Amino acid sequence: MSKHNDTLPVEVFILTQHHDIKGTVHVSKYTDTNRELTDLLNDKERRFLAVTNAEIIARNGNSIKKYNFLEIHMDYILIVHPASQVLFQENAQTQQDIERFRELRTKLNQTRPF
Repeated sequence: MSKHNDTLPVEVFILTQHHDIKGTVHVSKYTDTNRELTDLLNDKERRFLAVTNAEIIARNGNSIKKYNFLEIHMDYILIVHPASQVLFQENAQTQQDIERFRELRTKLNQTRPF
């Protein structure tokens, strides 16, 4: 069975210290639904998270760059949030959600030792 047949796409919003990224990650379809992203991120053998249809987003909300495929080093990931199609539509709720993520990221950066 090919690896592609063993995975399911999950649309995600990824926060790093310097970038916001939206895209798709592929998780095992044999994992418990509540654990699929957690298992992917906690895999000790994995140093990079593969993201397809990735879009890097500036802090002001403008798209900077798009990639068909992007690898993000696990050490730089602060948050990976599963997204629904509605999350990325332009509306007031989306803007509020994004602002809450940014506030959380700022708090994390303030408490993180350098």
